[in-house]
Formats: sequence, structure tokens, C-alpha cells
Amino acid sequence: MTDNVLDKFNLHGRTVLVTGGAGLLGKQFSLAMAQAGANVVVADLAQDAAKGHADLLASRGYQALGVAVDVTNPDSTTAMVAQAVERFGSLDVLINSAAMDPKFDPQHAGSQGANAFESYSLDSWRQALDVNLTGMFLASQAAVVPMLAQGKGTIVNICSTYGLNGPDQRLYERPDGTRSFKPVYYSVTKAGVLGFTRYLAAYYAGKNIRVNALTPGGVFNGHDEVFTKAYSSRTILGRMANLDEMSAAMLFLASDASSYMTGSNLVVDGGWTAW
Repeated sequence: MTDNVLDKFNLHGRTVLVTGGAGLLGKQFSLAMAQAGANVVVADLAQDAAKGHADLLASRGYQALGVAVDVTNPDSTTAMVAQAVERFGSLDVLINSAAMDPKFDPQHAGSQGANAFESYSLDSWRQALDVNLTGMFLASQAAVVPMLAQGKGTIVNICSTYGLNGPDQRLYERPDGTRSFKPVYYSVTKAGVLGFTRYLAAYYAGKNIRVNALTPGGVFNGHDEVFTKAYSSRTILGRMANLDEMSAAMLFLASDASSYMTGSNLVVDGGWTAW
């Protein structure tokens, strides 16, 4: 008789490290991993936010540690992994959620500027590549060291629908005719995430290290009615995602439930990319 299928989602005794763990989705991923029984390391550039979220998880009875990390700095990513292993004894799962993500919700209103391609600055382009791709490279490079030593590990990289399709820039046009743009770096770096995922999965063939990607669609975070309606009309399900609707997919990829998957991309986008 086979084990109960739900046992495959159990992460008890495993350590999960979430970069960008104090971010919008990072917090949800951290919570979901803790609920599945994992020891969770919340890593973020914002040290106070990382510690605050870890403390919140601990107050609910979960095992959690908050650490500061600059994913663009190899010494910082190495120290992050060392802290995880020192505290919990292993590193079983890395969730690469840290990224620059130009948002258009109320918290970021007016912060994006026009982002027109013709005038987009070289410094901004380089910074985004450094965080979104080099940061993922460095975090993964540090994490695979203990994974190789223990003979197993799982990495999940966060992509985006805009890494699969070009952004629909009409979404960012306001009723008064003013407009902003989802910047060029976002599609380019998120497309790069998929290449990195496939490379790493193939590179570690035979090493019992699985590497997959999760591609979320747009998550509602208090967006105004104009944007919400415009975005929702592009999805088959006719709405944006709820904040917790990526968590089960992440648990699937992080756990033994996805034991026959590597080099793959799981798309959770309400049907955005299906038509």
C-alpha cells in the first residue's frame, strides 16, 4: 500500500530558506512552508522586516529565523546559508523570491515613473540584472554547497507571466491619458529565470537536486478599480489572484509531491497566458 498522498506535502524536519522573505509573496511562502512543518529562514535585504516576520511565525509556534541578506553580494549569500545551517542543521529547500518587481499598487503609487524604453537608464538596467539574475545565481550557488554535502535539495525560482509573454502596456494607461510602462528589465530578467532554472536542473542531473520555477500571475494588493478591471479582463478566470493562491503551488514544488519534476515551470496565472 502506498503512503497517504498528503504525506508527500509534509516538510517536517526540513529547512526552507526564502529570499525576499519579507516581500508580498515571500511572506506567504514563508508561512506556507512553516504550516507544512518546515524550519523557515526568512531572508531579506530589509533586516527588521525579515526579523519581524520570523518573530511573527515563531509567535504562532513555528520554527523561524530572520536574517539579513544582500543577494548581490556573495559574502552575504554565503553568510545567509551558513546561518540557516548553523541554526537548523541543514538546508533542504531554497526559494528564490528576492527580486526587483515594479508594482503599480497603492503602496507604490507614483514610484515607477514612466519607465519608457527609449529613456530607460543604463544604471537602472544594470541594477535590475544584478538583483534579479545575479542575486538568484549567488543565492543558489551558496545553497547548493550544503545540498550537495547532504545528497539532496530543492530549489524553486520565481518567474512571472511577463517572462513568458510581453507586458500588455495598455494596463498602465490611466483614464486621463497619462501612462507608465512595465520596464524592460522585468520581462528580460524573468525570462532569464527560466533559462537559469533549466540550466541548473540539467547541471545537477544525478545529484538529487531538483530545480523548478513558479510563475505567478498578478496578485491583488489593493489595486485601484481601473487597473483591477483591466487586468482581470485579460484572464480566463476574470480576476486577479488572491494573496494566498500561490502558496499551495509553492508547497507542491518545495515538497516530495513534485518528486518527478525538475527543469519545469508551474504557471498559476488564472489563464492569462492560455489565450
